[in-house]
Parts: sequence; structure tokens; C-alpha cells
Amino acid sequence: MSEPTERSVDSADAGGTAGGTSDGRLLRGARTRQTIARHAADVASLEGLSGLSIGRLATDLGLSKSGVQTLFGTKETLQVAAAESAREAFLDAVVRPASAAPPGAARLRALTERWIAYVETPLFPGGCFWVANLADFDSRPGKVRDALFGHHRDWLGVLAGELRQAVRTGEIDDLDADLAAFQIDAVLTAANIALRRGDNEAVGKARRVVDGFLAPPH
Repeated sequence: MSEPTERSVDSADAGGTAGGTSDGRLLRGARTRQTIARHAADVASLEGLSGLSIGRLATDLGLSKSGVQTLFGTKETLQVAAAESAREAFLDAVVRPASAAPPGAARLRALTERWIAYVETPLFPGGCFWVANLADFDSRPGKVRDALFGHHRDWLGVLAGELRQAVRTGEIDDLDADLAAFQIDAVLTAANIALRRGDNEAVGKARRVVDGFLAPPH
């Protein structure tokens, strides 16, 4: 395979059409921005958001550094865009498919199974994007930390919401939904790290923990 040639962002998605309308250029720019942000999420899952650079991404994608700079402006903007791209990919892979299951225990089980598939496949080359980046920004106030922690808070809220629904419908015993969501997330995080080490038994352990929370009422 030959090395990619550097090209400008505008020409990268020009589609062979000269003198396109302003709307067409905006659309091509938006598509290119999405492509860059998604690649940035992949890189950050391996090397962390702190390791991102506009020059690195331009080289990887065969784009001009100045063009990428025009689209994002600052490293922080690029980092936030990467986090947002990761969030959309996660929603598409985990949360939205699981919503087809009935609310409550069935949906919580679907969420955890989709999450396991998300790190087993994996969706990002480094495994879970948030496991790779949350710790790096936990004491660094700013837009990047706000985005990362906001996404993680939303995920915990989704888990807790299904646990509360399962309690309301009598599928499981009464419990502290927020605490249980925290514990399930912690187990899934541990499973992600174990999988990166080659410990495939971690998935079974995670499933057993979730099964414990979803046991029928006594």
C-alpha cells in the first residue's frame, strides 16, 4: 500500500465536483470533520486524548495540517470533538440497540451484553474510550473533563434508570439503584482492563455480577 498523499480538507471530500455551492462545501467540511473526530477517538482510545495532535491526525488521514486546524482551531476543541464522536459511536453500538428490549431487567441485561460486545469486538482499538481517558482528566478542569464526565454520568443514569424500573415492576428486590449502577459500571470497567490483558474469563465474571443484581425477588 502506498503512502497517502497530503491533500487539503476541501479537496478531500470534493467528490470531483468543481465550483460546488456553499452548502456543498459545508456538507463536505462536516463530513471531513466527522471523519477526523472519529479517527481521533480511535487514537485516543489507545494513546489518550492528551496525546492527540492536529499534525498527527492530518498525517494519518492524508489531509493538510492547515485544513484540519481550520476545522478545529484548538487541541481542546479537537479533544471535545473526539469525545463527542466516541459518545455517538457508543450510543449506536450499545444504548440504542438495547432500547429494543423491554424496560427494566431485560433492557439492563441487553445494555450490559451490548457493552461487553463493545469492548470484546472492540468498537475502539484500545477498548473502552472512557476507561482510557477518564482518569487522565479527573483533576483537570475544563471542557474536555466536562464532556467525559458528562457522558459517563449519562451512562450511569441509564443503568440506574433500568434498575429502578425493574424494582418498580417487581422484577428484582428493592435496592439502591445509583449504588448498583456504580457497582455494575465498576465491574464492566474491570472486565475491559482484564480483556486488554488477555483475560477472557473476565466477561463471565462480569455477567455473574450482573445476574446477581437481576435475581428474581425472594
